[in-house]
Amino acid sequence: MSWSEILDLLIGTFQTTGLGFMSWKVIVMWCIGLFFLYLAIKKEFEPNLLVPIGFGIFLVNFPNTPLFGFTEDGHPQLLQFFYKYGIIWELLPCLIFLGLGALTDFGPLIANPKMLLIGAGAQLGVFVTFTGMILLGYSIKEAASVGIIGGADGPTTIYLTARLAPHLLSANTLAAYSYMSMVPLIQPPVMRLLTTKEERLIRMKPTLRHVSQTEKVLFPLICGGIVALLVPAVMPLMGMFMFGNLMKESGVVPRLSKTIGGPMMDAVTVLLGVSIGASMQAEVFLTPKPLTVFGLGLLDFMVCTAGGILTVKIMNLFIKEKINPIIGISGVSAIPMSPRVAQVWGQKYDKKNYLLMHAMGACLGGSIGSPAAAGMLLAMFN
Repeated sequence: MSWSEILDLLIGTFQTTGLGFMSWKVIVMWCIGLFFLYLAIKKEFEPNLLVPIGFGIFLVNFPNTPLFGFTEDGHPQLLQFFYKYGIIWELLPCLIFLGLGALTDFGPLIANPKMLLIGAGAQLGVFVTFTGMILLGYSIKEAASVGIIGGADGPTTIYLTARLAPHLLSANTLAAYSYMSMVPLIQPPVMRLLTTKEERLIRMKPTLRHVSQTEKVLFPLICGGIVALLVPAVMPLMGMFMFGNLMKESGVVPRLSKTIGGPMMDAVTVLLGVSIGASMQAEVFLTPKPLTVFGLGLLDFMVCTAGGILTVKIMNLFIKEKINPIIGISGVSAIPMSPRVAQVWGQKYDKKNYLLMHAMGACLGGSIGSPAAAGMLLAMFN
């Protein structure tokens, strides 16, 4: 073998590595991926979500790796396969909702249906952000897909964005899950700004009325039927949500409900997280529009939090038994993080005040309100 052939061999080998394709953007994305891993591992912020997302970001941004692209004959590579068939085809968000249904107890909402109003009021940020983005020059479909971030419902964000603005899917989804994980940091300042000390001291009953199994079985049937009639566009999500809940509450298929709420849910969460992380390649994410969207998502989430609080304050003008407005922060669909934050802050002001179950009711209202808002946007703009 001649020296020129040896040199060509070495150059060809070097070109198969990622060293020749390094750039500052790649390093920035590594830092972002490691930051999410830090939040998950060190701070324990939603680790089940942020570990797969953070590692997906970190892994896919090594140059020249055959992970997120297509082979020469057009077949999707590993993470591209999960992304295409799981997210673009909307399979994984629907399976997530199926698992969530099997894990959800709607008892707090059934016992106090007023909490559904708080969940509806917390969608304020969706429409405020939608209007603001239109004024900033974004398209209607882009504005709608970004607006839904404030509902703190990752699967719904994925579902809506895949339909309306798939080019924003990675930025929107990362924003939704990021702000869900940072609920303890984002929501308390909004709560303190919009409430008085006297309002935070409003004491609520520590227990709710008993909800019968019949009520719990009928709820997914009635709620699913109403949603199907009013916003049919969102039934792939809500239908799976209510189906999973019906299996749980019926009590006759315990193996199925445990499987979809346990092993299946865990597997789907891993695939969803790593696929979303993998979609955040440097050349796609580090551009003005995704970065702007990521910033607007924070504002959106804060306005939705404010919407829940303001809804409680308005309700208190008309009802006899006052509601502690701290519960309003749980109007977003960040289960169970947001109700826990409401409980912690409620007891900071009154150690004998137990807000958790009331906050769970508001959060469950948000878990219905967010997909309903997405369905309205789909009906108008799809």
